[in-house]
Amino acid sequence: MQRRQLMQAAAAGALAPLWARAQGAWPTKPMRIVVPFTPGGTTDYVTRLVAVEVAKSLGQPVVVENKPGAGTVIGVDSVAKSAADGTSFVTVANSFTVNHTLLKKLPYDGLKDLRPVALMGLSEHVLATHPGSGLKSVADIVAQARAGAKLSYASFGAGTSAHLAGEMLKSQLGIDVVHVPYKGQAPALADLLGGQVSMMFGNWPEFRNHVQAGKLVAIGMATARRSAYAPAIPTLAEQGLKVESNSWNGLLAPAGTPDAVVQRMNAAVNQAMQSPAVVDAFQKGGIAAKSGTPEQFADFIRSEIARYADVIRKAGITAEA
Repeated sequence: MQRRQLMQAAAAGALAPLWARAQGAWPTKPMRIVVPFTPGGTTDYVTRLVAVEVAKSLGQPVVVENKPGAGTVIGVDSVAKSAADGTSFVTVANSFTVNHTLLKKLPYDGLKDLRPVALMGLSEHVLATHPGSGLKSVADIVAQARAGAKLSYASFGAGTSAHLAGEMLKSQLGIDVVHVPYKGQAPALADLLGGQVSMMFGNWPEFRNHVQAGKLVAIGMATARRSAYAPAIPTLAEQGLKVESNSWNGLLAPAGTPDAVVQRMNAAVNQAMQSPAVVDAFQKGGIAAKSGTPEQFADFIRSEIARYADVIRKAGITAEA
């Protein structure tokens, strides 16, 4: 037995330098990053900015491929089932952790079939309303609801962060507000601007110009403390409503992707976050750059799954809601 173990150890030792050289050479082929959303959104924007810098750092082309559908499931599944050779990655957002609870059947196991690489960007949410609504604060929302007003809130789909934030608002304030789901943030925002819905949680970068132009009223930022991007706007927490909501983006790889590849890609993404081009674009776009280890991103994903699961179950939300 001892002789066999020694022979196995010797064989492993002989192969180790070959493996190390192979990993050191990565990447030797072009890479792709799947974005499970349509072009033009924040996730797509962040991914394309980072992809340019990662390509420079690693010396290989990085192609961004939009593959939307089924609440991001199609795009995520395509990478979960890809070869774990360091050529395929997927950018996920809040929906990835929401789907873990919201959807009863997924073609992949989010915690087993994919592995976290890096957290990239985070966009803070604001709760906004139309100027004609008469709502300027959380107190106004409560007062109107208790006076019998028919309030509504828009979201960009059932189970999205905007939907779950609205449910948290209803639960904490103990009021009835009708949920009006849309197929995307753009049509929801259009109806908010037109006064067809009372309020909406959404990405500050997309709402900022409308608020500054007086076309929308910012009731409060859904952040723990005042935002560096909107310091004059009070938080919802300051008004007694403890609802934190945001949209984040992070990179995953197929399970089985070698540790050395994951660590090197993580380093390349973190380096991209410090590049002048990304820093400037994020600053102008109101996006907070994030960084950290794959392990920290894994912890973040697990915490997000637990946080959203609690809201979904308490509110009885289904994929058809």
